[in-house]
Amino acid sequence: MTMTADQAATAKSTASAERAHATTVRMSIADIARFLQDNLGQRLTARFTNISDPRQVGKWASGDSVPRQEAEERLRAALQVFQLIQDAESLYTARAWLIGMNPQLEDEAPLTVIADGRFKDVMVAARAYVDGG
Repeated sequence: MTMTADQAATAKSTASAERAHATTVRMSIADIARFLQDNLGQRLTARFTNISDPRQVGKWASGDSVPRQEAEERLRAALQVFQLIQDAESLYTARAWLIGMNPQLEDEAPLTVIADGRFKDVMVAARAYVDGG
């Protein structure tokens, strides 16, 4: 039985989503904070974790402190979505996708939606993007 192009794309995005999830759960929170700091910057990372001092991101990245649970959830969600988009496209596209307005999220930026704690909405939009929808 041969897969259609849509079925192949969905299978590919499902595999990418599974890889992104595995990467996210295996990384330490310091490594996640460092990755996001390196790719999004301290200010953006602080903004979607709902903290006021961007320097705190650097403390997380160096392992000098750990984020509260709510901030850790946001860091892990952002990384997982970032990894999914990067796997399908590129590092630059993943960053642009996270900070740009998204029609599937009522024209809000995915990072803003992550800051609001709506992780599933962002993942649905990311999968749709990867699937070409």
